[in-house]
Amino acid sequence: GDIYEFPPVLSSKMVDSFGQGQPKEDSRWSQTQAGGKQGRRPRKGTSVAVSPLDLSVFTCRAQLNIKMSLILRIGDVVPNFKADTTEGHIDFHEWIGSHWAVLFSHPSDFTPVCTTELGRVAKLLPEFQKRNAKVIAISVDDVDSHKRWIADIEDTQHTKLTYPIIGDAKGEIAELYGMRAPNAPDTAQGKMTVRSVFVIDHNKKLRLTFTYPPSTGRNFDEIIRVIDSLQLTDNYKVATPADWVDGQDCMVLPSISTDDAKKLFPKGVNEVRPWMRLTPQPNK
Repeated sequence: GDIYEFPPVLSSKMVDSFGQGQPKEDSRWSQTQAGGKQGRRPRKGTSVAVSPLDLSVFTCRAQLNIKMSLILRIGDVVPNFKADTTEGHIDFHEWIGSHWAVLFSHPSDFTPVCTTELGRVAKLLPEFQKRNAKVIAISVDDVDSHKRWIADIEDTQHTKLTYPIIGDAKGEIAELYGMRAPNAPDTAQGKMTVRSVFVIDHNKKLRLTFTYPPSTGRNFDEIIRVIDSLQLTDNYKVATPADWVDGQDCMVLPSISTDDAKKLFPKGVNEVRPWMRLTPQPNK
């Protein structure tokens, strides 16, 4: 078989033939003409004989690992991009500024479920603004299509749409943020976007993400509830229990002793268990 430097250095070029059974060579892999003895574990920097089949399997696994590493994770700084929107050209990070942001994708313009979603967000905009949060929508349609659609949204949903919609006709931002599902229906721009949501804080870090299928509209009250929880728990040593809404009791963090909790939370601490303590919401 071919001889490659061990261990190999991976790159996206080397793995872009995933699933094809024909691994590509990378310029950082050095081919040599000599190999070590069969069965001996090669040392770092030495050469080893690799069969085409072994290399193909290795390549497939490598690309899988690389693809997984590109998925946005909670706490990551979100990728920046520049794009045209219904309210002009933006640099995404500059547009966020010192605010929180909600970026949400919809499958396509002039579709019924998407129309109700964008209308609902328009009605909830004052609630997002109370929380220092901006909202921005996106799909793999162009800005002219978005602008034509806005009139229908406003007419059928009885509201005024005053937040931007990103035009992503080439699908570049959708790919960057992983908004496309492999089994989603095709559009003229490729795979349509699923219903993804990204809640981003003022440090441009991802704080929440979730995805709905195209057939199911989202609950945007839940997004507001989560922003309330995130902003509360950023500033106080509490967590919020299941179905919590703003104004209800919170959970004292398990890392804080009950004695310390009583000092931190003068409104009172209810010890259900030594590891489960409730306290009134501290900023109310």
